Amino acid sequence: MAVVKETMIDAKVTYTVEQEGKVYVVEHVPARVCRETGEQYFAPETVERIHQLIKGNKKPDWVIETPVFEYA
Repeated sequence: MAVVKETMIDAKVTYTVEQEGKVYVVEHVPARVCRETGEQYFAPETVERIHQLIKGNKKPDWVIETPVFEYA
């Protein structure tokens, strides 16, 4: 019987998303991460919680300013 090596690990990641011209960063998000490719997978309830954080009335823990460049 062949032994299958587990390539997915549980990790906490930083999730970044752009919505309506704003960039949101959510830290310490639980995810399954592929050791080989770095691809991140999120449970549906995790994605729902991220959307609740972004759309809710909760004040962010902190705000950062980030430079934006256009590749031209």
